[in-house]
Amino acid sequence: MHDGGACSPMWTDVVDLRDFYATGLGQTTRRLIGRQIRMFWPDVKGLRLLGLGFATPYLRVFLGEAERVIALMPASQGVLPWPLEGPGLTALADETDLPLPDRSIDRILMVHTLESAEQVRVVMREAWRVLADGGRLVVVVPNRRGIWSRLERTPFGNGRPFTMGQLTRLLRDNMFTPLNRGSALFLPPCTVPMLLRTAPALERIGQRWCEAFGGVVMIEAAKQIYAGAAGRESQRGRRAYLPVAQGMPRTIGPSQPNARTEGEKHS
Repeated sequence: MHDGGACSPMWTDVVDLRDFYATGLGQTTRRLIGRQIRMFWPDVKGLRLLGLGFATPYLRVFLGEAERVIALMPASQGVLPWPLEGPGLTALADETDLPLPDRSIDRILMVHTLESAEQVRVVMREAWRVLADGGRLVVVVPNRRGIWSRLERTPFGNGRPFTMGQLTRLLRDNMFTPLNRGSALFLPPCTVPMLLRTAPALERIGQRWCEAFGGVVMIEAAKQIYAGAAGRESQRGRRAYLPVAQGMPRTIGPSQPNARTEGEKHS
């Protein structure tokens, strides 16, 4: 199990991430992983969506559909403006102390996050805190069994890879219920144009016959809500956050002054 305290991998710099996704291999990566994410979330109309890590390559498809889309990038990674057109939707943040109120987000997409996080469990608890009751989380991480995690020429070759079983246990240990799983990137991480053109066919073959060896694994999970787990305090000594009624208003802005009081009444 990855606790995040034993090692301290460095974040991939945001400029390196941007440059990777501007390449032919990066564009193919975005399409293949994005297809799986879209299968998890075919409809996000009226929902509030948060990208955590470097998720902007996968968020654009949701811009015209979700009620609100924002992207928070870890301070150690850096931040870039996004999108290039219209108001900026990105901000620099401490991934262990997100600047969002409780239960303010309906969907969270984590990409280029957990493999480089120093405090994995704290990051997961923060995601649980800001996620609305009944909200969903999708986590994308490098696959320990895949070739992409063994080569440093892509961002998925940096940091701490996971197996599907390890990611499942991490989610369950942090009050999430895994619902759906997937994998992607069955082509080798090379830039040969002919190989990139065959990527969709390789993806279909890999997902059918050798799912365990994709470059990334991903899981969609739901937030668990029950008093016993919600009452545990986080590693940073944060006061317990208890769920409130579904009907309470949720805003992305300053926390409601009486939100914690209401949660305690429901406990």
